[in-house]
Amino acid sequence: MPRFNLIRHITPVLAIASTSLAHAQTTDWAAFMSVTPVYQGKAGFGGGGDYSADNLLLRAGVAGDLGKGRRAGVTLNYDYSDYSFSNPVRFGGRAPWGNVERYGFSLPLSMSLDGGWSLGAVPSVDWFGERGADSGESLSWGSLFTASKRYANGNRLGFGFGVFDRFEKTSAFPMILVDWKLAERWKLVNPLPAGPTGPAGLELDYRLDSNWNVGVGAAWRSTRFRLATNNVVANGIGEERGLPVFLRASRNFGKQASLNLYAGVVTNGQLRVEDAAGNTLRRVDFDTAPIVGASMTLRF
Repeated sequence: MPRFNLIRHITPVLAIASTSLAHAQTTDWAAFMSVTPVYQGKAGFGGGGDYSADNLLLRAGVAGDLGKGRRAGVTLNYDYSDYSFSNPVRFGGRAPWGNVERYGFSLPLSMSLDGGWSLGAVPSVDWFGERGADSGESLSWGSLFTASKRYANGNRLGFGFGVFDRFEKTSAFPMILVDWKLAERWKLVNPLPAGPTGPAGLELDYRLDSNWNVGVGAAWRSTRFRLATNNVVANGIGEERGLPVFLRASRNFGKQASLNLYAGVVTNGQLRVEDAAGNTLRRVDFDTAPIVGASMTLRF
């Protein structure tokens, strides 16, 4: 069954259906759209106060065959997060940020080679900031580069790296690509899309007798965004980081629709506030936070 992705940042750690070219089901051009509401419960700060977040993630795109083993596509994204801070004494008594939006696009490209090898690149551009942030200062961009080999038994292994400009900070990281059958019903896979928030994670997947399958996984994620011009740290930078650990249940409804249900926690979490030049002003750890969500994907 098609893989599904945890995306964007450590608060809405829940999934959008994968549109990876490596997992395309047909050679025809096809469109998709997905809607993912996610809720993160309250997470306390050492020394008092807590925060929570409501999130909505939207994706739409198209991908198809260019011939001679080449594929291409475009994916549009929009994410909205509504943060609620209570008694934020660790941030000087004021919420460090409010509503955060991300919108942008990516251009997945791939090419098949002899011997089961394939090469891929996914350049992307995003505007990521608190509502009221300067759009010219909210631009983040970069690309992933991958190489993988599919074996005769259907297993796949590969490697890659990503480089992204993330507001006064350049992030570069290696990653391992895996889609490996361990037993008749068990697989080890990458459930998360590598990108500006970090490298892909790992998930242990189990196929049930019905159209359902379940999994458990984890990954390290980090998100940076521009703060509003009227924020107490005008034009500064906010960052969330942490380790999401999740349980997933997924079901396909034919080839046209898919449903994912998620529940989990974010551990080792931290919020940061930096000035406009990227100098750290506040660094606050938060307690383990619960997360729940659902993702519905339609294909056309």
